[in-house]
Amino acid sequence: MKPKMTLKNIICTSLLLFLFGMLPAQNLLQKANTFINSLSEEVKSKTLFDLEDSERFNMNYVPIPRKGATFHDFNEVQKIAALDLLRASLSEEGFRKSQEIMELEKVLRIIENNDADKMPDGRPRRDPLNYHFSIFGTPSMDKLWGWRFEGHHLSLNFTSTHGVIGSSTPTFYGTNPGIVRSTEYKGKEVLKKEAELGFSLINSMTQEQLNTALYSDVAPGDIISLTKRKAEPVEPMGISYSDLSQIQKNTLMELLDLYIENYESDFASGFKDKIDKAGMENLNFAWSGSLVPGKGHYFRLQGPTLLIEYDNTQNDANHVHTVVRDLTNDYGEDLLKKHYEKDHKH
Repeated sequence: MKPKMTLKNIICTSLLLFLFGMLPAQNLLQKANTFINSLSEEVKSKTLFDLEDSERFNMNYVPIPRKGATFHDFNEVQKIAALDLLRASLSEEGFRKSQEIMELEKVLRIIENNDADKMPDGRPRRDPLNYHFSIFGTPSMDKLWGWRFEGHHLSLNFTSTHGVIGSSTPTFYGTNPGIVRSTEYKGKEVLKKEAELGFSLINSMTQEQLNTALYSDVAPGDIISLTKRKAEPVEPMGISYSDLSQIQKNTLMELLDLYIENYESDFASGFKDKIDKAGMENLNFAWSGSLVPGKGHYFRLQGPTLLIEYDNTQNDANHVHTVVRDLTNDYGEDLLKKHYEKDHKH
C-alpha cells in the first residue's frame, strides 16, 4: 500500500537527503531540468508555460484556484525534486519560512472547523499540499526563464539567466494566524523578527522623529501594492535614513537584511548592492496604526528601487501580509528589456 502523503513527510525526506549528501550539488538550471524530467507528460502539461504567458504575472496570495501542478500531482521523487529547486532558490531562512507558512494551513483547518469550505475541485480550502509549481520558458543557459511557487500566503517568483537567479520578486509571505493561539502549534510566530524589528525602530524615535515617521493613526487594510503586475512607487512618506540616529540606522539595516537574506546568497548580495547604489539616504521608513502589538499596524521601507511592505490588521491584528517588490526588475522586467534589446541588435 502506498504510504499516505503529508507535507511533513515531504519536508523530512527532502531535508534528510539534503543533510546526508544524497542530493548532489547542482546549479539552478540542473535542478530545474531534473524536476521537469521527473514529470509525466500529463503533469508537465500543468507545469510548463511560455515565458510571456500572462499566468506568470498572475500573482495571488489568497486561497483561490490556480494553474500549475501541486504536491497532489507529484510522486515522491517529483516532490523531492520540486523542493530541491525551491531550496536552491532561497536561503535556508527563506525556505524555512515557506515551509512553516504551508504548515499553518493545518492550523486554519482546525480552528475554522469548516469541512464544508471546499475548493472547486472538492479539496479542502485549507490544504498544506495545495501549493503550485510553474515553470515559464525553457530552462537553459542562453535564454531567460522563470518559475513560481505559489499558494495561500506564498508567492515566490524567480527569473533566471545564465544559470543564476536574476530576479526574485515579487516575494510575498503571509501568516494566519500571525501568532498561533491554540492547537499543537501554539506560540508559533513565523514572521516574528519582522514585527519585533519594526516595533523596535518606531518606538525608539523621539517625538520629532515620530511626527515624520508616523503618517497615519489608522493602518491600511492590506499592503498597498496588492497583486499589481507592476508595483509603482507609492507616495514617499516617513522618515529618511539620514534623519535616524546611528542606533536607529543599525535597526533599519537589520530589518532590511532580514528581508534580503530570505534570498539565495548570490542574489541577495547583488540585490543589496543595488539598494546601496541607489543611495541609503534615499530610503524612507513609514509607519501607520498602533505603536504596540495587538492592534492594526503597517510599515514600509521605500527607496528608488525597493518597496517592502508589512501589514497586520486583519483578524484583530493577527494576520500578517508582507511583500518585497523590486521597482525596476519585478518578474525580471529589467532582464527581459536587456534581453530583447540584445536580440534586436543581432
